[in-house]
Amino acid sequence: MLKFVLLLSFVAVALAEPSIYFKDYFAKNDWEKRWLTSESKDDFGKFKLTAGKFYNDEEQDAGLQTTQDARFYAVSSSFDSFSNKGKTLVVQFSVKHEQNIDCGGGYVKLFPGTLNQKKMTGDSEYNIMFGPDICGPGTKKVHVIFQYKGKNLLIKKDIRCKDDEATHVYTLIVKPDNTYEVLIDNTVAQTGGLEADWDFLPAKEIKDPEASKPEDWDDREKIPDPTDTKPEDWEKPEHIADPDAKKPEDWDDEMDGEWEAPMVDNPEYKGEWEPKQIDNPDYSGKWVHPMIPNPEYVADDELYAYDDFGVIGLDLWQVKSGTIFDNFLMTDDADFAKSECENILSTTVKGEKKMKDAHDEEERKKREEEEKKTAEETDEEDADADADELDEDEEDATDMDEDSTEADETEDAIEQESAGKDEL
Repeated sequence: MLKFVLLLSFVAVALAEPSIYFKDYFAKNDWEKRWLTSESKDDFGKFKLTAGKFYNDEEQDAGLQTTQDARFYAVSSSFDSFSNKGKTLVVQFSVKHEQNIDCGGGYVKLFPGTLNQKKMTGDSEYNIMFGPDICGPGTKKVHVIFQYKGKNLLIKKDIRCKDDEATHVYTLIVKPDNTYEVLIDNTVAQTGGLEADWDFLPAKEIKDPEASKPEDWDDREKIPDPTDTKPEDWEKPEHIADPDAKKPEDWDDEMDGEWEAPMVDNPEYKGEWEPKQIDNPDYSGKWVHPMIPNPEYVADDELYAYDDFGVIGLDLWQVKSGTIFDNFLMTDDADFAKSECENILSTTVKGEKKMKDAHDEEERKKREEEEKKTAEETDEEDADADADELDEDEEDATDMDEDSTEADETEDAIEQESAGKDEL
């Protein structure tokens, strides 16, 4: 009996454990052994492993960073193939646009295991594409694209992505009941049904092609009053000669022609007369085209399901490089993913913010010191200029005193000479 109880306990624990299909947090500096760069082009941009400028733990927070501007990037990593039929699928990863991105992708693609990674291109068929995409002020959205019967289907709702320089965690949850959730930093950004929010299937109903509005159907709610008549004094010209205008005194009829007053809007003009509107006694209501079941509609309870996931990839274009991708996770347990995200938010995100705030504070102090130094230098220059001006004023005053003294001496000499002449 005890063995049976223990066996049941082990089974319960096994069932409770999440299935982790893929996980790469880049804890080891051997990412190039796990991620393969496509060889379909020889000028794909290069990645490097780094935590960036700000981090909580430089080694633990390292991720793949784009390093070359105006490049396509194409890397992928494979894992044991699995199907999500009958299971929840969770895709989660973090993105940090450290370069203050202006235009570029930040999304992942989930491919079937049949993908030839060395030949991966932007045209390679994928199952799901998910993540942020930014291009100028007009495009700042989260892509959620499903491949269904050879077509890539875009979500019909708008999901705005983050566009700052901090780390953000993006999570997609696809459930077996054909519903989904998109979370950003463990906060729901969008939720709904797959059939409603994507064009997986044709419409359930279509307009009856055999039906048409009856010829005697009157859908005019109002009609002109047939008894209404136009008033006799209604007709007035739209423009009249300006009654206040006067012919200029220098107007020459022979030279300038016959003078005519300029035209102005007629204040009595009432516009085109129309009879008043009354309720239409024959109003039949708004005609609604009858709907019928769409013969092309076939329900699909497995819109969410794919037979084969086997590769995750970064296939994107960036004008300005510097984005860091990290914390890749694929699992069947939404709660486990949320716990992992919470750990990232409480360590990596919190730590990098603390480091950035300290850096910004230090930069602020440096700016203040530089501004203070510049102000002091300006004050010194102004003081030196004032001193030079004062010296010049004193020199001018001394020169004026000397000139005054010389003038007085000259005047005295003239007076003495004049007095001597008078004595003679």
